Amino acid sequence: MLDAKKIEDVVNSLSSALPSGFSTMQEDVEKNIRAALSATFSKLDLVTREEFDVQTQVLHRTREKLETLEKRVTELETSNKES
Repeated sequence: MLDAKKIEDVVNSLSSALPSGFSTMQEDVEKNIRAALSATFSKLDLVTREEFDVQTQVLHRTREKLETLEKRVTELETSNKES
C-alpha cells in the first residue's frame, strides 16, 4: 500500500498551491483531498517497491527451478528412448 507520508506530502503540496482565498477552508480542503486520495489508492492494487522486489526474486527462483526440472525431464526422456 502507498505510504501515508507520501499521501500527506501530496495533500500538503496541493493545499499550499491553493489561492489565498481558500485559506479559511484549508483544513476542510485538506481533509477532502486526503479522503479522496486514500479512497482512490485503496481501490488500486498497489504494492510497495519492497513487496515488488521480493516477488520478483521469488519469480526468478521459480523460473530457475522450472528450467532445471525441464532439463531433467528432457534427460530422463532421452535416457528412456535409448533403453
